[in-house]
Amino acid sequence: QGQLVESGGGSVQAGGSLRLSCAASGFMFRSYCMAWFRQVPGKERGGVATIDGDGTTHYSDSVKGRFTISRDNAKRNLYLQMNSLQPEDTGRYYCAPAARLGSTGYCTETPRPISDFGSWGQGTQVTVSS
Repeated sequence: QGQLVESGGGSVQAGGSLRLSCAASGFMFRSYCMAWFRQVPGKERGGVATIDGDGTTHYSDSVKGRFTISRDNAKRNLYLQMNSLQPEDTGRYYCAPAARLGSTGYCTETPRPISDFGSWGQGTQVTVSS
């Protein structure tokens, strides 16, 4: 049974920084695309950044240049360095494996079927005040 445990969230003022961590177990972490997702009340969970097993990254336009996703395959950990935080970055952040685009194999911002990784973690709350 897979497990995802997110940590590192908190409350900061605009312009501040946070580093999120995700510990993964129970699935083929090294070979999976991994992603960070953000959810705010009343909206669906949306992708923020993805990283392939070889380190190839992709960011949503809203965080490009401010956030950095990274991974440690040996430790089965995923990270998100968040700089220059803005109030619109507020939300609950989750990590999860991401689906690949069938024709290219590129990582997408869509989660893999939950049967591939067991269950979502509890997430970690990020609150940015102006």
